[in-house]
Amino acid sequence: MADKLWRSLSAFERGLWTVSVIVVSVSFAVSWLLTGQFDILTLIDSLIGVTALIFVAKGQVIGQVLTVVFAVFYGIISYYFAYYGEMITYLCMTAPIAAASVVSWIKHPYDDGSEVAVGKLSALNKMILTVSAAAVTVLFYFILGALGNANLLISTVSITTSYVASYLTLFRSPFYAVAYSLNDIVLIVLWTLASMTNIAYVPMIFCFIAFLANDLYGFVNWRRMKKRQIS
Repeated sequence: MADKLWRSLSAFERGLWTVSVIVVSVSFAVSWLLTGQFDILTLIDSLIGVTALIFVAKGQVIGQVLTVVFAVFYGIISYYFAYYGEMITYLCMTAPIAAASVVSWIKHPYDDGSEVAVGKLSALNKMILTVSAAAVTVLFYFILGALGNANLLISTVSITTSYVASYLTLFRSPFYAVAYSLNDIVLIVLWTLASMTNIAYVPMIFCFIAFLANDLYGFVNWRRMKKRQIS
């Protein structure tokens, strides 16, 4: 199974995944040497995350399955740093929507089923996205404020971008990658702030830099997929 998945990747995708894994692993190793702190759960989750993203970028269902696993672990990690917004987002929103996306992608295969059929948002879905994203933003701003969430405004923006990305992923839109790229940038800022109080969190910055590279590639590849599928 693993060999088949590896062979499904292009040379560039194998390189992107390899570099991402090295960047994440080295950042954790350096942090361990400097601080003496080593969180194996966070490292494992980061590696699961970059692996999920390369297969999501390929439009393969296994990417969504790994996203569910990543979201659960990341929610737990966020709890320990009092990033309740991230915890709620990933456990109560990202993970369930990723699970729903597994079903959606299986039901909408392209050709031989090696990749998902690229979708297009209807006018109704666009309206629902706009209204629901606004509602999620307002609702979670007050929820997180009541919980005393660290970095309230940034955490709220993170929830909004994550929600939009998950919604677009569910409906198989190439723009899921744009929304996730914005979310990656927000999380880079969020974990940079966390690192100012504890440098052991620096690896999370590099983790989301790797995520950003993978999501940007995802947008490029999904545009290729869409062009190929409609030709």
